[in-house]
Amino acid sequence: MVVAAMDSGEKRLLDLGYKQELRRTLSAVSNFAFSYAIICVVSGITVTFNIGLTNGGTISLSWGWLIVGFFTLCVGASMAEICSAYPTSGGLYFWSAQLAGPKWKPFAAWITGWFNVVGQWATTCSVDFALAQISQIIVLLSTGGANGGGYVLTRNQIVAIIAALLVSQGLLNCLPIQILDYLGLFAAAWNVIGAFVLIIIIPTVATKRQTASFVFTSFNVIPELGFPSKPYVFLLGLLASQYALAGFDASAHITEETKNADKNGAYGILGSIIISLVVGYAYILALSFVVIDPAALLDPGNDAGGYAVGQLFYQIFKDRYGSGTGGILCLGVIAVAIYFASVACVLSNSRMVFAFSRDGALPFSKFWDKVNRHDVPIYAVWLSVIIAFIMVLPSLGSLVAFQAAVSVATVGSFIAYALPTLFRVTVARRSFVPGPVNLGPRWVSLSIGWMGVLWVATITVLFSLPVVYPVDDQTLNYTPVAVGGLFVLVVGSWVLYAHKWFKGPQGNLDDDNVKLAYA
Repeated sequence: MVVAAMDSGEKRLLDLGYKQELRRTLSAVSNFAFSYAIICVVSGITVTFNIGLTNGGTISLSWGWLIVGFFTLCVGASMAEICSAYPTSGGLYFWSAQLAGPKWKPFAAWITGWFNVVGQWATTCSVDFALAQISQIIVLLSTGGANGGGYVLTRNQIVAIIAALLVSQGLLNCLPIQILDYLGLFAAAWNVIGAFVLIIIIPTVATKRQTASFVFTSFNVIPELGFPSKPYVFLLGLLASQYALAGFDASAHITEETKNADKNGAYGILGSIIISLVVGYAYILALSFVVIDPAALLDPGNDAGGYAVGQLFYQIFKDRYGSGTGGILCLGVIAVAIYFASVACVLSNSRMVFAFSRDGALPFSKFWDKVNRHDVPIYAVWLSVIIAFIMVLPSLGSLVAFQAAVSVATVGSFIAYALPTLFRVTVARRSFVPGPVNLGPRWVSLSIGWMGVLWVATITVLFSLPVVYPVDDQTLNYTPVAVGGLFVLVVGSWVLYAHKWFKGPQGNLDDDNVKLAYA
Protein backbone atom coordinates (compact mmCIF):
# COMPACT_ATOMS: atom_id res chain seq x y z
CA MET A 1 0.00 0.00 0.00
CA VAL A 2 1.32 3.47 -0.82
CA VAL A 3 0.37 6.79 0.67
CA ALA A 4 -1.12 8.05 -2.61
CA ALA A 5 -3.65 5.21 -2.61
CA MET A 6 -4.54 5.57 1.05
CA ASP A 7 -7.91 6.93 2.13
CA SER A 8 -7.57 10.14 4.19
CA GLY A 9 -9.53 8.56 7.04
CA GLU A 10 -7.22 5.55 7.12
CA LYS A 11 -4.18 7.79 6.97
CA ARG A 12 -5.46 9.79 9.92
CA LEU A 13 -6.24 6.57 11.83
CA LEU A 14 -2.63 5.45 11.37
CA ASP A 15 -1.43 8.86 12.55
CA LEU A 16 -3.50 8.33 15.71
CA GLY A 17 -1.81 4.97 16.32
CA TYR A 18 -4.30 2.35 15.08
CA LYS A 19 -4.16 -0.13 12.23
CA GLN A 20 -7.11 -0.56 9.88
CA GLU A 21 -9.04 -3.63 11.12
CA LEU A 22 -12.63 -2.89 10.09
CA ARG A 23 -13.67 -2.70 6.45
CA ARG A 24 -13.73 0.92 5.20
CA THR A 25 -16.56 0.96 2.65
CA LEU A 26 -19.21 3.41 3.89
CA SER A 27 -19.85 6.63 1.98
CA ALA A 28 -20.76 10.02 3.45
CA VAL A 29 -24.43 9.27 2.80
CA SER A 30 -24.15 5.89 4.52
CA ASN A 31 -22.48 7.42 7.56
CA PHE A 32 -25.26 10.00 7.80
CA ALA A 33 -27.92 7.31 7.27
CA PHE A 34 -26.99 5.33 10.38
CA SER A 35 -27.05 8.36 12.68
CA TYR A 36 -30.30 9.57 11.14
CA ALA A 37 -31.81 6.10 11.56
CA ILE A 38 -30.90 6.07 15.27
CA ILE A 39 -32.26 9.57 15.92
CA CYS A 40 -35.45 8.47 14.13
CA VAL A 41 -37.37 11.60 15.09
CA VAL A 42 -40.74 10.19 14.05
CA SER A 43 -40.44 7.38 16.59
CA GLY A 44 -38.84 9.59 19.24
CA ILE A 45 -41.62 12.15 19.03
CA THR A 46 -44.29 9.46 18.91
CA VAL A 47 -42.93 7.75 22.02
CA THR A 48 -42.54 10.97 24.04
CA PHE A 49 -45.65 12.80 22.81
CA ASN A 50 -47.37 11.84 26.08
CA ILE A 51 -44.63 13.64 28.01
CA GLY A 52 -45.09 16.81 25.97
CA LEU A 53 -48.89 16.80 26.28
CA THR A 54 -48.70 16.09 30.01
CA ASN A 55 -46.13 18.82 30.66
CA GLY A 56 -47.63 21.87 29.03
CA GLY A 57 -49.25 20.49 25.89
CA THR A 58 -48.62 21.67 22.34
CA ILE A 59 -46.76 24.78 23.50
CA SER A 60 -44.09 22.59 25.10
CA LEU A 61 -43.76 20.63 21.87
CA SER A 62 -43.88 23.44 19.30
CA TRP A 63 -41.54 25.83 21.13
CA GLY A 64 -39.61 23.20 23.06
CA TRP A 65 -38.43 21.57 19.84
CA LEU A 66 -36.89 24.83 18.64
CA ILE A 67 -35.11 25.49 21.94
CA VAL A 68 -33.83 21.94 22.34
CA GLY A 69 -32.94 21.78 18.63
CA PHE A 70 -30.75 24.88 18.78
CA PHE A 71 -28.72 23.71 21.76
CA THR A 72 -28.50 20.13 20.50
CA LEU A 73 -27.03 21.52 17.29
CA CYS A 74 -24.42 23.31 19.40
CA VAL A 75 -23.57 20.00 21.10
CA GLY A 76 -23.42 18.20 17.75
CA ALA A 77 -21.40 20.92 16.00
CA SER A 78 -18.70 20.75 18.67
CA MET A 79 -18.65 16.95 18.44
CA ALA A 80 -18.39 17.14 14.65
CA GLU A 81 -15.37 19.44 14.85
CA ILE A 82 -13.60 17.07 17.26
CA CYS A 83 -14.61 14.03 15.19
CA SER A 84 -12.93 15.55 12.14
CA ALA A 85 -9.67 15.80 14.09
CA TYR A 86 -9.90 12.31 15.66
CA PRO A 87 -11.90 9.93 13.40
CA THR A 88 -11.76 6.67 15.37
CA SER A 89 -14.44 4.16 16.37
CA GLY A 90 -13.71 4.96 20.00
CA GLY A 91 -15.22 8.35 19.40
CA LEU A 92 -15.90 10.31 22.54
CA TYR A 93 -13.57 8.56 24.99
CA PHE A 94 -10.67 8.83 22.54
CA TRP A 95 -11.42 12.53 22.05
CA SER A 96 -11.44 13.13 25.81
CA ALA A 97 -8.09 11.38 26.14
CA GLN A 98 -6.55 13.56 23.46
CA LEU A 99 -7.99 16.80 24.82
CA ALA A 100 -7.67 16.39 28.60
CA GLY A 101 -3.87 16.55 28.67
CA PRO A 102 -1.30 13.89 29.72
CA LYS A 103 -2.12 14.04 33.44
CA TRP A 104 -5.88 13.53 33.06
CA LYS A 105 -5.84 11.45 29.88
CA PRO A 106 -6.53 8.02 31.46
CA PHE A 107 -9.31 9.20 33.78
CA ALA A 108 -10.94 11.34 31.09
CA ALA A 109 -11.01 8.36 28.72
CA TRP A 110 -12.31 6.05 31.46
CA ILE A 111 -15.26 8.16 32.61
CA THR A 112 -16.26 9.30 29.11
CA GLY A 113 -16.01 5.79 27.71
CA TRP A 114 -18.10 4.19 30.41
CA PHE A 115 -20.82 6.85 30.27
CA ASN A 116 -20.87 6.46 26.50
CA VAL A 117 -21.00 2.67 26.35
CA VAL A 118 -23.57 2.30 29.16
CA GLY A 119 -25.63 5.09 27.61
CA GLN A 120 -25.61 3.19 24.32
CA TRP A 121 -26.67 -0.06 25.98
CA ALA A 122 -29.52 1.84 27.65
CA THR A 123 -30.46 3.43 24.33
CA THR A 124 -30.76 0.07 22.59
CA CYS A 125 -32.81 -1.19 25.52
CA SER A 126 -35.16 1.82 25.47
CA VAL A 127 -35.62 1.77 21.69
CA ASP A 128 -36.63 -1.89 21.66
CA PHE A 129 -38.90 -1.32 24.65
CA ALA A 130 -40.55 1.51 22.72
CA LEU A 131 -40.98 -0.83 19.74
CA ALA A 132 -42.56 -3.51 21.95
CA GLN A 133 -44.83 -0.86 23.44
CA ILE A 134 -46.04 0.40 20.07
CA SER A 135 -46.49 -3.24 18.97
CA GLN A 136 -48.69 -3.69 22.02
CA ILE A 137 -50.81 -0.70 20.96
CA ILE A 138 -51.11 -2.11 17.42
CA VAL A 139 -52.29 -5.46 18.82
CA LEU A 140 -54.71 -3.73 21.21
CA LEU A 141 -56.29 -1.54 18.52
CA SER A 142 -56.34 -4.35 15.93
CA THR A 143 -58.37 -6.55 18.30
CA GLY A 144 -60.99 -3.92 19.14
CA GLY A 145 -59.24 -1.43 21.41
CA ALA A 146 -59.35 -1.17 25.18
CA ASN A 147 -63.09 -0.41 25.05
CA GLY A 148 -63.89 -3.21 22.64
CA GLY A 149 -62.29 -6.18 24.34
CA GLY A 150 -58.89 -5.69 22.71
CA TYR A 151 -56.01 -7.93 23.73
CA VAL A 152 -53.41 -6.50 26.13
CA LEU A 153 -49.95 -8.06 26.09
CA THR A 154 -48.53 -9.11 29.46
CA ARG A 155 -45.13 -7.93 30.70
CA ASN A 156 -43.71 -11.39 30.09
CA GLN A 157 -44.91 -11.27 26.48
CA ILE A 158 -43.43 -7.80 26.01
CA VAL A 159 -40.05 -8.95 27.32
CA ALA A 160 -40.22 -12.02 25.05
CA ILE A 161 -40.89 -9.75 22.07
CA ILE A 162 -37.90 -7.59 23.02
CA ALA A 163 -35.71 -10.71 23.28
CA ALA A 164 -36.77 -11.79 19.78
CA LEU A 165 -36.16 -8.30 18.41
CA LEU A 166 -32.68 -8.14 19.92
CA VAL A 167 -31.71 -11.57 18.57
CA SER A 168 -32.82 -10.59 15.06
CA GLN A 169 -30.93 -7.29 15.31
CA GLY A 170 -27.84 -9.12 16.53
CA LEU A 171 -28.01 -11.49 13.57
CA LEU A 172 -28.32 -8.58 11.13
CA ASN A 173 -25.27 -6.94 12.70
CA CYS A 174 -23.26 -10.10 12.07
CA LEU A 175 -23.56 -9.39 8.35
CA PRO A 176 -20.68 -7.66 6.51
CA ILE A 177 -20.79 -3.88 6.66
CA GLN A 178 -21.41 -3.76 2.90
CA ILE A 179 -24.81 -5.39 3.45
CA LEU A 180 -25.58 -3.32 6.53
CA ASP A 181 -24.84 -0.30 4.38
CA TYR A 182 -27.94 -1.06 2.28
CA LEU A 183 -30.02 -1.55 5.42
CA GLY A 184 -28.86 1.81 6.74
CA LEU A 185 -29.76 3.57 3.52
CA PHE A 186 -33.15 1.83 3.49
CA ALA A 187 -33.76 2.85 7.10
CA ALA A 188 -32.95 6.51 6.38
CA ALA A 189 -35.16 6.50 3.30
CA TRP A 190 -38.00 4.86 5.25
CA ASN A 191 -37.64 7.50 7.96
CA VAL A 192 -37.75 10.40 5.51
CA ILE A 193 -40.50 9.07 3.26
CA GLY A 194 -42.54 7.65 6.14
CA ALA A 195 -42.33 10.95 8.01
CA PHE A 196 -43.56 12.97 5.04
CA VAL A 197 -46.37 10.50 4.40
CA LEU A 198 -47.55 10.93 7.99
CA ILE A 199 -47.04 14.70 7.88
CA ILE A 200 -49.36 14.89 4.87
CA ILE A 201 -51.90 12.18 5.74
CA ILE A 202 -52.66 13.01 9.38
CA PRO A 203 -53.84 16.63 8.93
CA THR A 204 -55.56 15.70 5.66
CA VAL A 205 -57.61 12.86 7.16
CA ALA A 206 -58.51 14.76 10.34
CA THR A 207 -62.03 16.20 10.30
CA LYS A 208 -61.16 18.83 12.92
CA ARG A 209 -58.07 20.99 13.22
CA GLN A 210 -56.72 23.43 15.73
CA THR A 211 -55.75 27.06 15.19
CA ALA A 212 -52.17 28.30 15.21
CA SER A 213 -53.01 30.18 18.40
CA PHE A 214 -53.86 26.91 20.14
CA VAL A 215 -50.73 25.12 18.91
CA PHE A 216 -48.30 27.86 19.89
CA THR A 217 -49.91 29.40 22.98
CA SER A 218 -52.31 26.96 24.71
CA PHE A 219 -51.03 25.46 27.94
CA ASN A 220 -52.29 22.11 29.17
CA VAL A 221 -52.36 21.93 32.98
CA ILE A 222 -53.06 18.72 34.91
CA PRO A 223 -53.89 19.81 38.50
CA GLU A 224 -53.67 16.23 39.82
CA LEU A 225 -49.92 16.22 39.23
CA GLY A 226 -49.47 19.09 41.69
CA PHE A 227 -46.99 21.08 39.59
CA PRO A 228 -45.94 24.37 41.23
CA SER A 229 -45.77 26.63 38.16
CA LYS A 230 -46.19 26.80 34.39
CA PRO A 231 -42.49 27.58 33.71
CA TYR A 232 -41.55 24.49 35.72
CA VAL A 233 -43.99 22.37 33.71
CA PHE A 234 -42.66 23.79 30.42
CA LEU A 235 -39.10 22.91 31.37
CA LEU A 236 -40.15 19.34 32.18
CA GLY A 237 -41.78 19.17 28.75
CA LEU A 238 -38.39 19.70 27.09
CA LEU A 239 -37.60 16.04 27.82
CA ALA A 240 -39.92 15.02 24.98
CA SER A 241 -37.79 16.86 22.43
CA GLN A 242 -34.42 16.01 23.93
CA TYR A 243 -35.10 12.27 24.03
CA ALA A 244 -35.93 12.39 20.32
CA LEU A 245 -32.64 14.13 19.45
CA ALA A 246 -30.00 11.67 20.64
CA GLY A 247 -27.81 9.00 19.05
CA PHE A 248 -25.89 11.08 16.53
CA ASP A 249 -22.58 9.88 17.98
CA ALA A 250 -23.09 6.82 15.76
CA SER A 251 -21.39 8.72 12.93
CA ALA A 252 -18.24 8.87 15.06
CA HIS A 253 -18.34 5.19 16.03
CA ILE A 254 -18.43 4.02 12.42
CA THR A 255 -15.68 6.34 11.15
CA GLU A 256 -13.22 3.44 10.82
CA GLU A 257 -15.64 1.96 8.28
CA THR A 258 -16.27 5.29 6.49
CA LYS A 259 -14.32 6.61 3.52
CA ASN A 260 -12.59 9.96 4.12
CA ALA A 261 -13.84 9.79 7.69
CA ASP A 262 -11.99 12.93 8.74
CA LYS A 263 -14.63 14.79 6.71
CA ASN A 264 -17.58 12.43 6.34
CA GLY A 265 -17.87 11.51 10.02
CA ALA A 266 -18.36 15.18 10.89
CA TYR A 267 -20.80 15.68 8.02
CA GLY A 268 -22.76 12.66 9.24
CA ILE A 269 -23.19 14.18 12.70
CA LEU A 270 -24.22 17.60 11.39
CA GLY A 271 -26.43 16.31 8.58
CA SER A 272 -28.35 13.87 10.79
CA ILE A 273 -29.12 16.58 13.36
CA ILE A 274 -30.12 19.27 10.87
CA ILE A 275 -32.42 17.06 8.79
CA SER A 276 -33.90 15.56 11.96
CA LEU A 277 -34.69 19.05 13.23
CA VAL A 278 -36.56 19.98 10.03
CA VAL A 279 -38.45 16.71 9.64
CA GLY A 280 -39.17 16.43 13.36
CA TYR A 281 -40.64 19.91 13.58
CA ALA A 282 -42.91 19.27 10.61
CA TYR A 283 -44.13 16.07 12.29
CA ILE A 284 -44.72 17.85 15.63
CA LEU A 285 -46.81 20.50 13.90
CA ALA A 286 -48.76 17.89 11.93
CA LEU A 287 -49.69 16.19 15.21
CA SER A 288 -50.25 19.37 17.21
CA PHE A 289 -52.72 20.83 14.71
CA VAL A 290 -55.03 17.84 15.13
CA VAL A 291 -54.87 17.64 18.94
CA ILE A 292 -58.41 18.67 19.82
CA ASP A 293 -58.59 17.43 23.42
CA PRO A 294 -55.26 16.62 25.12
CA ALA A 295 -56.99 15.15 28.17
CA ALA A 296 -58.90 12.65 26.00
CA LEU A 297 -55.68 11.51 24.31
CA LEU A 298 -53.99 10.98 27.67
CA ASP A 299 -56.97 9.24 29.25
CA PRO A 300 -56.01 5.64 30.20
CA GLY A 301 -59.61 4.69 29.44
CA ASN A 302 -59.40 5.45 25.71
CA ASP A 303 -59.05 2.76 23.04
CA ALA A 304 -55.25 3.03 22.97
CA GLY A 305 -54.96 2.86 26.75
CA GLY A 306 -53.69 6.42 27.03
CA TYR A 307 -51.00 6.15 24.32
CA ALA A 308 -51.62 9.60 22.84
CA VAL A 309 -50.38 9.22 19.26
CA GLY A 310 -51.97 5.78 18.92
CA GLN A 311 -55.33 7.18 20.03
CA LEU A 312 -54.89 10.22 17.79
CA PHE A 313 -54.21 8.15 14.66
CA TYR A 314 -56.95 5.66 15.44
CA GLN A 315 -59.57 8.33 16.18
CA ILE A 316 -59.03 10.57 13.16
CA PHE A 317 -59.36 7.63 10.76
CA LYS A 318 -62.38 6.34 12.64
CA ASP A 319 -64.02 9.78 12.53
CA ARG A 320 -63.40 10.09 8.78
CA TYR A 321 -63.99 6.52 7.55
CA GLY A 322 -65.73 4.75 10.42
CA SER A 323 -62.72 2.50 10.94
CA GLY A 324 -59.38 3.10 12.64
CA THR A 325 -57.46 0.68 10.38
CA GLY A 326 -55.62 3.50 8.63
CA GLY A 327 -54.36 4.75 11.97
CA ILE A 328 -53.06 1.28 12.83
CA LEU A 329 -51.18 1.19 9.51
CA CYS A 330 -49.62 4.57 10.35
CA LEU A 331 -48.40 3.09 13.63
CA GLY A 332 -46.93 0.24 11.58
CA VAL A 333 -44.88 2.73 9.56
CA ILE A 334 -43.42 4.05 12.82
CA ALA A 335 -42.79 0.53 14.15
CA VAL A 336 -40.65 -0.34 11.11
CA ALA A 337 -38.63 2.86 11.60
CA ILE A 338 -38.04 2.01 15.25
CA TYR A 339 -36.87 -1.50 14.36
CA PHE A 340 -34.17 -0.21 12.03
CA ALA A 341 -33.24 2.46 14.58
CA SER A 342 -32.44 -0.35 17.00
CA VAL A 343 -30.43 -2.22 14.34
CA ALA A 344 -28.33 0.93 13.93
CA CYS A 345 -28.06 1.27 17.74
CA VAL A 346 -26.54 -2.21 17.98
CA LEU A 347 -24.12 -1.35 15.15
CA SER A 348 -22.93 1.84 16.85
CA ASN A 349 -22.79 0.18 20.27
CA SER A 350 -20.76 -2.78 19.03
CA ARG A 351 -18.17 -0.48 17.42
CA MET A 352 -17.85 1.44 20.66
CA VAL A 353 -17.40 -1.84 22.57
CA PHE A 354 -14.80 -2.95 19.99
CA ALA A 355 -12.79 0.25 20.31
CA PHE A 356 -13.03 0.47 24.11
CA SER A 357 -11.89 -3.16 24.36
CA ARG A 358 -9.07 -2.52 21.91
CA ASP A 359 -7.66 -0.19 24.56
CA GLY A 360 -8.27 -2.73 27.32
CA ALA A 361 -11.06 -0.93 29.23
CA LEU A 362 -13.66 -3.71 29.37
CA PRO A 363 -13.37 -6.98 31.29
CA PHE A 364 -12.15 -9.73 28.91
CA SER A 365 -11.20 -7.05 26.38
CA LYS A 366 -9.07 -9.44 24.31
CA PHE A 367 -12.27 -11.30 23.46
CA TRP A 368 -14.52 -8.35 22.56
CA ASP A 369 -12.06 -6.64 20.19
CA LYS A 370 -11.74 -9.61 17.83
CA VAL A 371 -13.15 -9.37 14.29
CA ASN A 372 -14.30 -12.24 12.06
CA ARG A 373 -13.35 -12.93 8.44
CA HIS A 374 -15.79 -10.23 7.30
CA ASP A 375 -14.05 -7.70 9.58
CA VAL A 376 -17.08 -7.57 11.88
CA PRO A 377 -16.53 -7.39 15.69
CA ILE A 378 -19.01 -10.18 16.17
CA TYR A 379 -18.40 -10.77 19.88
CA ALA A 380 -18.90 -7.06 20.58
CA VAL A 381 -22.23 -7.29 18.72
CA TRP A 382 -23.55 -10.06 20.95
CA LEU A 383 -22.24 -8.45 24.14
CA SER A 384 -24.22 -5.33 23.20
CA VAL A 385 -27.36 -7.40 22.56
CA ILE A 386 -27.08 -9.37 25.81
CA ILE A 387 -26.52 -6.35 28.05
CA ALA A 388 -29.37 -4.43 26.39
CA PHE A 389 -31.64 -7.39 27.20
CA ILE A 390 -30.43 -7.57 30.79
CA MET A 391 -31.35 -3.91 31.18
CA VAL A 392 -34.91 -4.73 30.06
CA LEU A 393 -35.44 -7.37 32.76
CA PRO A 394 -36.24 -4.92 35.62
CA SER A 395 -39.45 -4.05 33.73
CA LEU A 396 -40.78 -7.49 34.73
CA GLY A 397 -40.84 -6.45 38.36
CA SER A 398 -41.17 -2.70 38.27
CA LEU A 399 -41.54 -0.15 35.50
CA VAL A 400 -40.13 2.42 37.93
CA ALA A 401 -36.88 0.46 38.16
CA PHE A 402 -36.79 0.07 34.39
CA GLN A 403 -37.35 3.80 33.83
CA ALA A 404 -34.42 4.51 36.14
CA ALA A 405 -32.18 2.40 33.92
CA VAL A 406 -33.51 3.94 30.72
CA SER A 407 -32.97 7.48 32.01
CA VAL A 408 -29.26 6.83 31.45
CA ALA A 409 -30.04 6.64 27.71
CA THR A 410 -30.67 10.39 27.53
CA VAL A 411 -28.85 12.02 30.44
CA GLY A 412 -25.93 9.59 30.58
CA SER A 413 -25.37 9.77 26.84
CA PHE A 414 -25.42 13.57 26.77
CA ILE A 415 -22.93 13.73 29.64
CA ALA A 416 -20.63 11.60 27.47
CA TYR A 417 -21.28 13.97 24.56
CA ALA A 418 -20.33 17.00 26.66
CA LEU A 419 -17.16 15.73 28.33
CA PRO A 420 -14.79 15.92 25.32
CA THR A 421 -16.21 19.33 24.45
CA LEU A 422 -15.61 20.46 28.03
CA PHE A 423 -11.96 19.44 27.73
CA ARG A 424 -11.82 21.14 24.32
CA VAL A 425 -12.99 24.51 25.67
CA THR A 426 -10.85 24.37 28.81
CA VAL A 427 -7.62 22.35 28.86
CA ALA A 428 -7.24 22.24 25.06
CA ARG A 429 -8.66 25.66 24.19
CA ARG A 430 -5.33 26.73 22.67
CA SER A 431 -3.69 23.42 21.79
CA PHE A 432 -6.53 21.75 19.84
CA VAL A 433 -5.67 21.37 16.14
CA PRO A 434 -8.90 21.20 14.08
CA GLY A 435 -9.40 18.75 11.24
CA PRO A 436 -10.67 19.60 7.75
CA VAL A 437 -14.21 20.22 9.08
CA ASN A 438 -14.18 22.91 11.74
CA LEU A 439 -16.17 25.83 13.12
CA GLY A 440 -13.81 28.52 11.90
CA PRO A 441 -12.21 31.09 14.23
CA ARG A 442 -11.30 29.86 17.70
CA TRP A 443 -13.75 32.20 19.44
CA VAL A 444 -16.64 30.75 17.42
CA SER A 445 -15.63 27.19 18.24
CA LEU A 446 -15.23 27.99 21.95
CA SER A 447 -18.53 29.89 22.12
CA ILE A 448 -20.49 27.06 20.51
CA GLY A 449 -18.68 24.54 22.69
CA TRP A 450 -19.54 26.39 25.90
CA MET A 451 -23.20 26.65 24.87
CA GLY A 452 -23.26 22.90 24.30
CA VAL A 453 -21.60 22.11 27.64
CA LEU A 454 -23.88 24.45 29.60
CA TRP A 455 -26.94 23.00 27.88
CA VAL A 456 -26.00 19.47 28.92
CA ALA A 457 -25.48 20.70 32.49
CA THR A 458 -28.93 22.31 32.33
CA ILE A 459 -30.81 19.25 31.06
CA THR A 460 -29.00 17.04 33.58
CA VAL A 461 -30.58 19.15 36.32
CA LEU A 462 -33.97 19.49 34.59
CA PHE A 463 -34.40 15.79 33.98
CA SER A 464 -33.57 15.05 37.61
CA LEU A 465 -36.41 17.21 38.96
CA PRO A 466 -39.62 15.72 40.41
CA VAL A 467 -42.33 15.16 37.80
CA VAL A 468 -45.19 14.72 40.29
CA TYR A 469 -45.99 16.37 43.63
CA PRO A 470 -46.04 15.20 46.36
CA VAL A 471 -43.14 12.82 45.82
CA ASP A 472 -43.26 9.23 47.06
CA ASP A 473 -41.57 5.94 46.14
CA GLN A 474 -43.87 5.51 43.13
CA THR A 475 -43.57 9.07 41.81
CA LEU A 476 -39.91 9.74 42.56
CA ASN A 477 -37.84 10.66 39.51
CA TYR A 478 -35.11 8.02 39.59
CA THR A 479 -32.91 9.72 36.98
CA PRO A 480 -30.48 11.18 39.56
CA VAL A 481 -30.36 7.78 41.26
CA ALA A 482 -29.50 5.97 38.03
CA VAL A 483 -27.06 8.54 36.67
CA GLY A 484 -25.55 9.20 40.11
CA GLY A 485 -25.20 5.47 40.66
CA LEU A 486 -23.40 5.10 37.35
CA PHE A 487 -21.08 7.98 38.28
CA VAL A 488 -20.25 6.38 41.64
CA LEU A 489 -19.54 3.01 40.02
CA VAL A 490 -17.32 4.49 37.30
CA VAL A 491 -15.35 6.78 39.60
CA GLY A 492 -15.23 4.15 42.35
CA SER A 493 -13.82 1.52 39.99
CA TRP A 494 -11.22 4.03 38.85
CA VAL A 495 -10.11 4.86 42.39
CA LEU A 496 -10.07 1.25 43.58
CA TYR A 497 -8.26 -0.46 40.73
CA ALA A 498 -8.53 0.93 37.18
CA HIS A 499 -6.04 3.76 37.80
CA LYS A 500 -3.37 1.11 38.35
CA TRP A 501 -3.53 -0.31 34.83
CA PHE A 502 -5.72 1.74 32.45
CA LYS A 503 -3.56 4.25 30.60
CA GLY A 504 -6.14 5.44 28.07
CA PRO A 505 -5.90 4.88 24.30
CA GLN A 506 -2.58 3.21 23.51
CA GLY A 507 -2.81 2.37 19.81
CA ASN A 508 -2.08 -1.01 18.29
CA LEU A 509 0.43 -0.36 15.51
CA ASP A 510 3.60 -2.39 15.22
CA ASP A 511 6.65 -1.74 13.04
CA ASP A 512 5.32 -3.87 10.19
CA ASN A 513 2.10 -1.86 10.06
CA VAL A 514 3.98 1.39 9.93
CA LYS A 515 6.40 0.20 7.25
CA LEU A 516 3.59 -1.17 5.11
CA ALA A 517 1.51 1.97 5.44
CA TYR A 518 4.26 4.45 4.70
CA ALA A 519 6.30 2.45 2.21
